[in-house]
Amino acid sequence: MWACRLTQRTDFSYEGFRWQPDDCEMPDFDRFAFMKRMEGKTIAFVGDSLGRQQFQSLMCMVTGGEETPEVEDVGREYGLIIAKGNIRPDGWAFRFPPTNTTILYYWSSSLCDLQPLNASDPKTEVAMHLDRPPAFLSRFLDRFNVLILNTGHHWNRGKINANRWVMYINGQPNQDRRLAAVGNAKNFTVHSIARWIDSQLPSHPRLKAFFRTISPRHFANGEWNTGGSCDNMTPLSKGSTVSKDESSDIVVESAVQGTRVKILDITALSELRDEGHIARFSVKATEGIQDCLHWCLPGIPDTWNEVLCAQI
Repeated sequence: MWACRLTQRTDFSYEGFRWQPDDCEMPDFDRFAFMKRMEGKTIAFVGDSLGRQQFQSLMCMVTGGEETPEVEDVGREYGLIIAKGNIRPDGWAFRFPPTNTTILYYWSSSLCDLQPLNASDPKTEVAMHLDRPPAFLSRFLDRFNVLILNTGHHWNRGKINANRWVMYINGQPNQDRRLAAVGNAKNFTVHSIARWIDSQLPSHPRLKAFFRTISPRHFANGEWNTGGSCDNMTPLSKGSTVSKDESSDIVVESAVQGTRVKILDITALSELRDEGHIARFSVKATEGIQDCLHWCLPGIPDTWNEVLCAQI
C-alpha cells in the first residue's frame, strides 16, 4: 500500500537523495554486513503506523526487495495473531534463518498500557495507563537486542474519543486537570516510558534502545479530512540542510536527556522531504484522498533506517 511505483505517480526523483550527517561518514547500507552483525539478535519496532512504515522499510532493505521464501513468520511466538473480530494482528515478527535474526513490529500508537474496563463488552471503555508501558514490552523486553519506540500522531482528542480511551494514573482514573490536556498527557507518557526503559537497561545489558522523534506531516490548506493536500513533487524545494543542533521534537529530546535511551532524530531531515509522501496517489486510485502523513516506500523511512543502522 506504500509502493508508489504501483500507483499513478510518475516522478520518483525523491528516491535519489541520501542524508549526509555533519562530521560523520555514514556508511552505505550493506544488507549482508548488517544481517551478519545482527546474527542471533532481535530488532523490535513498537509504535504507530509510522513505526510500522519504518519496520516495513527495514524488511525491504534487508531482503533487497527480493522474494525470500526461507523467512519464517514467527508472530505466534509473540502473540501476534489475528484476534477474533480483527482484520489484522497487532503486529508481525519475521525470522531470517541464515543469521537467526528476528525483525518485528508491535502496534502501540500511544506507548501506554491499554486495558479494557469490561473484557466481555466489545464497546467497553479502555483504561489508558499513562504511567505504564505496553504489556507487550514488559513481557518480551528480555528477548530484544534493539528497540525503536515512536508515538505522536494519535495524541489528539478525536483519536482518544474514537478509541474510547480513558486516562488512568496509578491505576485510577486521572483526576489531574493538567494531565487531562492531550498534549500534557502525551508529554507525561513519553517521559514515563523513557524513564521505564532506562530503568530496565542495567538488567538488559545486551539491549540498545532508541526513541525515534516524530515524523512530520505536510498537509497544506486543511487537514486530512478537510481538503488538506501536499502537491509538491519537487525534491528539496524547502532546502537541503538542517542547521540547528537541537531536535525539532523537544518532547522526545527532553525525555531521553539524562537516560541511556538514544534519540533517533529524523524530524528535521524529514521536514525537508514533503515530496516523498503518498499524497494524492494510491494503489486503488482512490479519488479525493490525500495522505500527507505516510511516506512512499522505497523512500524517506529508508533514510531513518540508514541513520539507525549507523547508530547501532
